[in-house]
Amino acid sequence: MKRIVEFCLKWRVLVVAFVILVGVLGARSALNLPIDAVPDITNVQVQILTKVPALGPVDIERTVTFPVESSMSGMPGVTEIRSVSRFGLSAVTVVFEEDTDLLRARQLVSERLTQARERLPPGVTPDLGPMSSGLGEILQFEVRAETMCAPGEPDTDACYTPMELRVVLDWFVAYEVRGVRGVVEVNSFGGELKTYEVEVLPDRLRALNVSLSELFVALERNNATAGGGYLVRAGEQLLVRGEGRIQGLDEIGDVLIETREDGVPVRVRDVARVHFAPLIRQGAVTRDGRGEVVTGIVMMLVGANGREVVENVKARIAEIEPSLPPGVRLDVFYDRGTLVNRTIKTVATNLAEGALFVIAVLFLLLGSVRGGLIVAAAIPFAMLVAFIGMKALGLSGNLMSLGAIDFGIVVDGSIIVVENAVVHLAAAARGRGRPMTYSEAADVVLGATLDVRRAALFGEAIIVLVYVPILTLAGVEGKMFKPMAITVLFALGGAFIASLTFVPVLVASFLRQRPEEKEPLIVRMLHKVYPPVLGWTMGAPRVIIVLCLGFLGVAGWIGSRMGAEFVPRLDEGALAIQVLRLPSVSLEESVLGATRFEKVLREFPEVVTVVSKTGRAEIATDPMGVELSDAIIILKPPEEWVTTSSREELVEAMSKRLGEALPDMGFSFSQPIELRMSELISGTRSDVAITIFGDDLGTLERVSMEIQNAVRAVPGATDVRGEQLAGLPTLEVTVDRAAASRYGVSVGDALDAIDAIGGRGVGEVYEGERRFRLQVRVPAALRDDIEQIRILPVSGPGAQLVPLGQIASLQIVDSPASVSRQAVRRRTNVEVNVRGRDLASFVSDAQASVAAVELPAGYVLRWGGQFENLTAATQRLAVAVPLALGLIFVILYMAFQEIKPALLIYLNVPFAAVGGVLLLWARGMPFSISAAIGFIALFGIAVLNGVVLLTTVKKLRAQGLGPRDAAREGAEGRLRAVVMTATVAALGFLPMALSGSAGAEVQRPLATVVIGGLVSATFLTLFVLPTIYAFVYRKEEPGLKHAEEPRPQPEETT
Repeated sequence: MKRIVEFCLKWRVLVVAFVILVGVLGARSALNLPIDAVPDITNVQVQILTKVPALGPVDIERTVTFPVESSMSGMPGVTEIRSVSRFGLSAVTVVFEEDTDLLRARQLVSERLTQARERLPPGVTPDLGPMSSGLGEILQFEVRAETMCAPGEPDTDACYTPMELRVVLDWFVAYEVRGVRGVVEVNSFGGELKTYEVEVLPDRLRALNVSLSELFVALERNNATAGGGYLVRAGEQLLVRGEGRIQGLDEIGDVLIETREDGVPVRVRDVARVHFAPLIRQGAVTRDGRGEVVTGIVMMLVGANGREVVENVKARIAEIEPSLPPGVRLDVFYDRGTLVNRTIKTVATNLAEGALFVIAVLFLLLGSVRGGLIVAAAIPFAMLVAFIGMKALGLSGNLMSLGAIDFGIVVDGSIIVVENAVVHLAAAARGRGRPMTYSEAADVVLGATLDVRRAALFGEAIIVLVYVPILTLAGVEGKMFKPMAITVLFALGGAFIASLTFVPVLVASFLRQRPEEKEPLIVRMLHKVYPPVLGWTMGAPRVIIVLCLGFLGVAGWIGSRMGAEFVPRLDEGALAIQVLRLPSVSLEESVLGATRFEKVLREFPEVVTVVSKTGRAEIATDPMGVELSDAIIILKPPEEWVTTSSREELVEAMSKRLGEALPDMGFSFSQPIELRMSELISGTRSDVAITIFGDDLGTLERVSMEIQNAVRAVPGATDVRGEQLAGLPTLEVTVDRAAASRYGVSVGDALDAIDAIGGRGVGEVYEGERRFRLQVRVPAALRDDIEQIRILPVSGPGAQLVPLGQIASLQIVDSPASVSRQAVRRRTNVEVNVRGRDLASFVSDAQASVAAVELPAGYVLRWGGQFENLTAATQRLAVAVPLALGLIFVILYMAFQEIKPALLIYLNVPFAAVGGVLLLWARGMPFSISAAIGFIALFGIAVLNGVVLLTTVKKLRAQGLGPRDAAREGAEGRLRAVVMTATVAALGFLPMALSGSAGAEVQRPLATVVIGGLVSATFLTLFVLPTIYAFVYRKEEPGLKHAEEPRPQPEETT
């Protein structure tokens, strides 16, 4: 260390060059750093989505989900496999260990899917979900037309239909936006997917004796191209190509089915009506009570720069808008960039205000503007080093990674160096008739730096050590807090480098001309007030010890009753409401209900827009049924609110109004990012999830209802709901093989007829690069009438036409709405949101209430959701924090080579906690992982102050002073350093503690703990520690002779 400081003081120019290099690299890293509002806490997972439009949930589970799940088991690194089987869709989620590379995980899944395809029904192809995450949905927009065609009215050139807008989105807008760097997918949602539909007329089929099978074959054989190789003609190659593709609606009608013996052709138009029609769908979007709309969801690639991608997408949208059809525009209604900018503004404001507070304190306590600026220079240097490290490790700049940096902690090392150097320079300058030369000042600064640098190094090592437990966190809590710890460690590393390199150089260069002649006013006042109070406390050690124990007891009692939560809820500036209906509801009825829901919410003046997504999108990353809607409510800034002043009160008011206006629906409140994260991480959407594992769906539903009733009785429980397992009415058509064989009809022919009810695909029609499905379907008037379905004509090749009802039985049965699985077992969830109390105490009460529910043999209960994250983080910290505290004690023992001083300094840890607990309690905040991080940071600062003080005391003891005098002189001599260190650390966090802007919710408990803890820790360091030191070492007191000697000046004892 001595050689480094000597080298830097000797070669100033090299030091300047080094600082410039760090500045350039740091600035470049900062500009290229990915920026987002919050860290991406999504686990490493791969979604496998399989569409099978014809099958119900149980059939999907049996024929698709189970084969896919079983092929995934045994894969290296897999920690969890869960699935949802719904009508027409299987969604399997494979979760991998945290350190697994996502591309490798997708490759492993793709390889296993090759095996799974052999066991799936013919024509069924599983697809991997987009390579996105819970933060992936960065921008959502509506494709909006000025004039929409009224429902039931003909399509004219003067208006647009939802089908036409969907074509614009799918075949123009989506392709353009996907070209933006960082965009992985544009998910279409809402509108109608265009198809060429052959609407069969059963009466005409019967009259002309044409079967559905013959119609299918005719359309499939008359829509193709062929290649005939090439011909050689006059030395040139002439390609041979046969073109037989259908070009439009008229050509479909002209397709020949058969020619009768009398030469009369039977064409498609003779037995069907050909027109454009929507594909059967399982989702729709409505907005602001004006009916259905067409929307696009822009999904960002994992690890991309959120703010940059949003800006680039908006720029691309602005580019393509002039190319849209007349009267069509893109209306962005959800923009992640708004939240990112608000959050980053909060972080930047807090950091800037904290830095200004730190600089102001340095000016006041150092009494030197130049000294304050030299210490403050370590702040940007430390941040630049942090940016370099973050960029190297691929960390993003967000609320958590940047929001916990306290410049007061960062500059502690530089404060100690500069404060001691100022005192030594002032002492060296006394009696000189001329200013010191640089070499003279450099010698003084070298000695002053080395004098305190060792003690400061131990203190900084302790601060580094206390962050080590955070690095042990895994899972959700690890992804959230580890980047923060790593960033702080980088900043501390930068500050350490600064205190050894350019800070001594700056001190020797700029503080040698006019060194401090007298102490600043505030320091003189402190030295006037402090000694008498210290003298009183040192005179009553037993009283002080009793008072301290009393405070510890009170803080412990309060802390045990504070409750706990995982992380305070970040206010995203928008709400997400889940709307629940009966499983038997139709999509059309759900759309009408969503429209009524939007009109109710639009009554609130705080609401900017309401967008309801019912069912699932084309890429079903969120496999919802049509009975569920996710609504995004964009709100005005809080300062413009009229109904209430807080988010909680607004949610309460909305919940009450919705309950009154729409009693037939259920509602659950959350926020867009929070909802998506919860769903991807655990498959649930609430604060608490109670998962019941079992085999029988009926038993699972019964147990679920009992648990729901038990949880509803617990205070604080809101939005209690269970998965709707049953209640989906199904028309079950069961083919009678014996009856079918008598008429020469195969089961396949009968199933083809059933397929036509929903739409049987028979090819594709190309419009340039665009392609649309060609399907055969039974008319809407007939498919909604069971009796008409009974007389649907069916026949085999060459056989007579037979009504479907003669070869099959038709009956309406109640079937499961969805089947969820986890760990290769069926399961169902009971989900609960907690309002008005902390999470930990609620779960404790809920567990006691649920314990009364009797589970059948073989059925298992598991608690999850946010509570699971809290439990996991608490368990890890319960091991890691004591371990780190043990290591701190080892370092203290190494520093002092005695047990007693190490134990005395260790008193700072519980006393720092006293202040943190009391201030948390005073502000009405529960314990959280954010607060735990604050305690961890606090312990490091508290111990650092103790080290600085007792190092001085130890030095005075070596000079011959007794324990009492050494403790008093050491405390008075290090008063300024201790007060400065604690004050800058506390004030550095003050803006964070008081901030009410976006993102401050997460930072507030952390800052509160540090500020409260520093007050109590500083009191202990300045009053209790010297008192107890003198009391513990009283037997080593040589006598009273030192007490009668005049007290040396503070600067002479330093």
